[in-house]
Amino acid sequence: MNAITSTPLRDIYSISRLNRETRSLLEGSFPLLWVEGEISNFARPVSGHWYFSLKDEAAQVRCAMFRNRNSVAGFIPKNGDQVLIRARVGLYEARGDFQIIAEHMEAAGDGALRRAFDELKQRLQQQGLFADEHKQTLPAMINSIGVITSPTGAAIHDILTTLKRRYPSARVIVYPVAVQGEQSSKQITSMIQTAADRNETDVLILARGGGSLEDLWSFNEEIVAQAIYHCPLPIVSGVGHEVDVTIADLVADFRAATPTAAAELVSPNQFELRATLQFLRSRLVQSRRRNHRHIQQRLNWTAKRLRHPGRRLQEFAQRIDDLQTRTAKAIRNQIYQNNLQQELLYEKLTALHPAQQISAQRQYCQTLAKSLQQNIKQQLHNKQQHFISQTKVLNTVSPLATLERGYAIVTHHNNTVVKDSSTLSIGDKISTRLHSGKIKCNITEIEND
Repeated sequence: MNAITSTPLRDIYSISRLNRETRSLLEGSFPLLWVEGEISNFARPVSGHWYFSLKDEAAQVRCAMFRNRNSVAGFIPKNGDQVLIRARVGLYEARGDFQIIAEHMEAAGDGALRRAFDELKQRLQQQGLFADEHKQTLPAMINSIGVITSPTGAAIHDILTTLKRRYPSARVIVYPVAVQGEQSSKQITSMIQTAADRNETDVLILARGGGSLEDLWSFNEEIVAQAIYHCPLPIVSGVGHEVDVTIADLVADFRAATPTAAAELVSPNQFELRATLQFLRSRLVQSRRRNHRHIQQRLNWTAKRLRHPGRRLQEFAQRIDDLQTRTAKAIRNQIYQNNLQQELLYEKLTALHPAQQISAQRQYCQTLAKSLQQNIKQQLHNKQQHFISQTKVLNTVSPLATLERGYAIVTHHNNTVVKDSSTLSIGDKISTRLHSGKIKCNITEIEND
């Protein structure tokens, strides 16, 4: 019998399983990290996603940045660009390619400065340094202009040339500073404070020529921003080119695109100023002429209204007479009304006098007494007539009237009226009442009908 050798079971990975577990291992082992390198093999298909390689002197790695992330990058990279990305490590399972997925991208070199710029900008904005209500206005008339810039740069040449061409009568004071380097921000801050303390200019220009973000960094320092904010003189910032925006531009009272534009902002054009002066002179002359005509017209009108004092006195005398007449008439009318009112009150008072009241009440009482007597007589007469009528009725039904006609009333010995003979017995004594007198009788015989 052959011996059967048992082989242990082997865990065989599929390619999909291997790539999936490798991907999980990679993603779980590396946190979100920053990677810097050079762009190569950049591709941008219709899906909107970015695919590229990131390389340095010794190696390269595949990268992907999906549309929802690259849409906020702010720029589209190209081959050869040095970039800084924040990414997570992963694996493309379909091909088994090791790759990193970019979440954020910025240009290398300026990236750190840009982040510092954005952080400072946000902090100063929250503090209110950019608010419009804190910004000053330019004086209506500027005679002295201060310029804080490098005395050897192109900016001061452009500013002085512009001011000489546009406003040669202006007094220009240059406050020299370094506009680049480690100590430049401190020099700029100190010179702003010096210009404010001297108070010898109407406005300040803070200027520098164009350059990279690093070259312009002196104007992105917080100490410079605070000095501009607290300066009592209005400040016009003309730093860099039109596309360059610094913290100083945002804090300053006015921002000009270039140093030349800053000089134009604080200086009127001499030809325009002359034209304006000529126009104002013409308006002044016309205004004086109009005022002269107006005053002359008022004088003529006033002269026409002037009258002799005697005529005025006559008018016043006539007015006094009229007032006296109206016053006397009003007094007479008032006296008449008072007399009429007095008569009405006297009549009311007379009607309310006690003697009148007593006489009226006496007449009223007499009237009532007469009425009472008449009523009593009438009542007595009525009662008499009623009594006579009742007496006649009573006589009609009276027993006496019956007796008068020959009838008699028979009563028993107990004074009861005898109505039936059956109630009597022989020998009873009865009394018979006639119309006149009574008869005493003894019953000897009784007949019953």
